[in-house]
Amino acid sequence: MKYFFLSDGWKVGRVWGVGGEWTAAAWRRQPDIQQLNLCLSDRNEKMWLYRVEDAVLMVEVQPGAPLDPADPGKNIGNVTLTRLIDAEQVLERLGAIAARCSIDSPQLM
Repeated sequence: MKYFFLSDGWKVGRVWGVGGEWTAAAWRRQPDIQQLNLCLSDRNEKMWLYRVEDAVLMVEVQPGAPLDPADPGKNIGNVTLTRLIDAEQVLERLGAIAARCSIDSPQLM
């Protein structure tokens, strides 16, 4: 398994596997990506831990809120996560971070 942290309010977009962009037609299923009940809280931000199957190489994430036309400088369209981490790296980050770690129920997006 691989893992990544994702800020509250963001959602998973496209996914890439060994053969390129993941398609349900080629794989005959959706990728296994699960939001876990573990988050890091730092000031006003919550970072949820996600678990993905080993076949996933990259994940595109996008903000869930619509873009703000009044302030285009603060808009982020999407981000591609190319370095997914393993369980040992998750534990290292949890032990080294100066944020509050909590086990909660994730909010439905």
